[in-house]
Amino acid sequence: MGIGSAEFVVIANRLPVDRVVGPGGETLWRTSPGGLVTALEPVMRRKGGAWLGWHGAPDEQMEPFTHAGLDLVPVPLSETEVVEYYEGFSNGTLWPLYHDVIAPPEFHREWWDSYVAVNRRFAERAAQIAAQDAVVWIQDYQLQLVPAMLRELRPDVRIGFFLHIPFPPTELFQQLPWRREILEGLLGADLVGFQLPGAAQNFIRLVRQRVGHKTHRDAVYLPDGRVVHARAYPISIDAKGFEELARTPEVIARAAEIRESLGSPDTIVLGIDRLDYTKGLRQRIRAFGELITDGAVHVDDAVFVQVATPSRERVDQYRLLRDDIDRLVGRINGDVGRIGQQPITYLHASYPREEMAALYRAADVMVVTPLRDGMNLVAKEYIACRWDDRGALVLSEFAGAAGELKQAYLVNPYDINGMKARLLEAMRATRKENSRRMKGLRKQVMENDIDQWANDFLADLRADPETHHKTTRPV
Repeated sequence: MGIGSAEFVVIANRLPVDRVVGPGGETLWRTSPGGLVTALEPVMRRKGGAWLGWHGAPDEQMEPFTHAGLDLVPVPLSETEVVEYYEGFSNGTLWPLYHDVIAPPEFHREWWDSYVAVNRRFAERAAQIAAQDAVVWIQDYQLQLVPAMLRELRPDVRIGFFLHIPFPPTELFQQLPWRREILEGLLGADLVGFQLPGAAQNFIRLVRQRVGHKTHRDAVYLPDGRVVHARAYPISIDAKGFEELARTPEVIARAAEIRESLGSPDTIVLGIDRLDYTKGLRQRIRAFGELITDGAVHVDDAVFVQVATPSRERVDQYRLLRDDIDRLVGRINGDVGRIGQQPITYLHASYPREEMAALYRAADVMVVTPLRDGMNLVAKEYIACRWDDRGALVLSEFAGAAGELKQAYLVNPYDINGMKARLLEAMRATRKENSRRMKGLRKQVMENDIDQWANDFLADLRADPETHHKTTRPV
């Protein structure tokens, strides 16, 4: 296998572009929204990098192409692989297992076989395009076997892996029939990154118990003399970019328009999430509905806007959730709403970044209550947009972001009464109290942005393990 010219390679399930149809019917590519692209773009330009991933259409072969100065390398997936590798093993097995089994994971051997085959295809393509001694950064749970597969093909490259979702405790991970294969796949990396220290510790513990390698603190010692490190790198956002967007006259005007269209209530409560069973949508909608029903909050004084971005609509669990949320919102609005005054505005749609920023600016209280989340960047986006130090964040204890955003109103989303109390507290707090909290939250988010995250990870990945890491080898 020949050696390519890319000195820095990012591998992700998807390319950082979406295909759109132009006004003349021509095919165009648009850069996907998301902090990861923003963070890695300058590194890729500087280093002659390439991004490797699926382009989004099954059963289609595509040659590498350049978009906005980025070299993009498509990896094909068949329709069957989309069903078995992506919707099946990635999102029907790993996603629920890694999110504390909120929904039951399914274990199908054919899904696993497809996951192995697709991971091998990604590894082989990366081996072809990576330059001698290149740095390769693999992203997320869909590609956990790629590090070891790539290591076997290209032992010269430096390999990093980052898991964007939670890594489960040992008791849950051990349910996975292919637990050892996943652990060995990740051990192909030089550096395995997680959102939280507890996740890195879970990984180290599992490697010691299930694979039998010696470990010490954040290091795993392999029989061939290689040392793998597992560490926490809490991901963030393009905080400055969000603040600049929120300060534009267009976004400020749109935020005022949103408030007016909702009847200019005293309080706008906002939730923005992918439509996913891990996000705690049912619980927060119930809590707000009960506040209205109880009379603690009057329908004329407060409205709740929930944006639920469509997600994985071909997966049964997600279709059922959509129907469930539709019924719940309809029942609450039917019970306590009035003509022209609905307590809950539910939007099942995707919106551009500008509209999101306007919603963040319009909202007095942001409600982010996942039952389990690796980090949750919506919470950080809201904070970045609150440049006037106003607003309140109600945040689940089970979001990774809770460890950093200590001035939020923290809640246990399983405790509906507790969530009602915290929501009321946030809604009734003085401007001075919420300003004090928001200043602390903004300091954290603005000083720890996505550039810092990427720089920290890549600096550790590139460092000479013999001189950079001070870990003592176990006796």
